Amino acid sequence: MAERVLIVEDDAPVRRMLERSLAAEGFDVRAAADGGAALAMAEDSAPDLIVLDVTMPGLSGIDVCRRLRAKGLSGGVLMLTARDAVEDWVQGLEAGADDYVVKPFAIAEVVARLHALTRRGRDLSDRLSFAGMTLDTTTNLVERPGEEAIELTAREAELLELLLRDPRSVLPRAVAIERIWQGGAVENVVDRYVARLRRKLGDPRLIRTVRGVGFILEP
Repeated sequence: MAERVLIVEDDAPVRRMLERSLAAEGFDVRAAADGGAALAMAEDSAPDLIVLDVTMPGLSGIDVCRRLRAKGLSGGVLMLTARDAVEDWVQGLEAGADDYVVKPFAIAEVVARLHALTRRGRDLSDRLSFAGMTLDTTTNLVERPGEEAIELTAREAELLELLLRDPRSVLPRAVAIERIWQGGAVENVVDRYVARLRRKLGDPRLIRTVRGVGFILEP
């Protein structure tokens, strides 16, 4: 059964491009041009996924996301944000969004992130693995081949879990701060925790720094 996707975008050419592209990828697509229409359509069709522009006249994408979550929407929400608008996607995450794509974007990235949100919704396993490393999120223990289990603190485990949930994508520092510290931390706290994780996890090192942005897992 095709995943139901609701596109919410006030820019007509962008909206039509997303409709055509996502339909070609096998999604069951509906579209709305503003926040009010999006709320009505979401209530009517209960989409599995929403592609939601942040900046729209009237209700913003952040307002729409917050209202949909308050109504019990459990589907994945992918925000579309302007380049370098850090405050937009941090606010979006606070409102309940799951991920974001920066404009201008490649449609392949949107498709990949929607598939990732679909997989995430289907598999919220307590054990997350990447390149031979496994984190048990119930015990905060990490296993690597041929080594004794490594015990992490709660914050270290939360940070590693964020990386493992989407291992092929960069985790921005601001997103980690919002998710783990609820925004109440300075930016370099993430670097300090990454350094601690690297020491504990040992070699080969899997956490790579993406200068000026954040961190990503690489085998």
